[in-house]
Amino acid sequence: MTLRIGIDAGGTLTKIAIMNDHLAPAEALKFLKFPSSEIERTVAWLAAEANGAVLAFTGGKAGMLRALAEREAVATASGVDVLAVPEFEATCTGARWLLQRQGRSMERFLLTNVGTGTSIHYVTQDGHERVGGTGVGGGTIIGLSALLGWRDGSYEDLVTAALDGDRSRVDLKVSHIYAGVTPPIPGDLTASNFGNVRRQSEPVGIEDALASVVGLVGETVTTVSVHAARERGTADIIYIGSTFLGNKLLADIVYRYTRLRGGEPYVLPDGEYSGAVGALLALQG
Repeated sequence: MTLRIGIDAGGTLTKIAIMNDHLAPAEALKFLKFPSSEIERTVAWLAAEANGAVLAFTGGKAGMLRALAEREAVATASGVDVLAVPEFEATCTGARWLLQRQGRSMERFLLTNVGTGTSIHYVTQDGHERVGGTGVGGGTIIGLSALLGWRDGSYEDLVTAALDGDRSRVDLKVSHIYAGVTPPIPGDLTASNFGNVRRQSEPVGIEDALASVVGLVGETVTTVSVHAARERGTADIIYIGSTFLGNKLLADIVYRYTRLRGGEPYVLPDGEYSGAVGALLALQG
């Protein structure tokens, strides 16, 4: 076995982890991604690069991608084998491996995967359990931003624009309610998402709206995660998912709100590839 490929075909992105056993350890693992809406690009890449490889598929669109690959004779080429890996198993296994790669070894933790939506898992050394989730996630940022007027530009452009926004013009803060009085909790906490719009005498700018959309998603996934972590008796919450790509504002919100509620957050580098890495690891077993 020289080339192993783990493929996580998600709702928005298809993530790929590639292991070449002939390379030095520092160079052996490579990551790649394609938009899931352009699935033919992934198939073309597999046709060009996967000859002689062993493939493992996971994710919601894995069946569709695998069928297309087989139709294009990618998965039936000489020397090519295919494995299907359950999505939650791949994600949790991959996240644990990536944590160890970062020098963070944990006996148990909560794993919050903020992709198109959000899925939450309790991970221990003995296995994993899905404990909940929410439909609020990266798809919410993209869809709600479009409803509010963001029609052009990439996701990267969107999150960059959100950094320039002023959430206080859109969200009702605790300090707005306790005007002139010391509040019982930090005044810059959100009392009501989008609750301050009608108080504005001037139109709210698109950057302000985008910042509040990101804030809504960050606060929601954090609140759900902290409650789930408390139920399992852990403070460690690991955040992964493509929604964090280039999204400094989201990461800042998640770190602050998690710590404010007594949790210990960590946004895992390369965490969006957890499913692909987990699928790759299944090829070793």
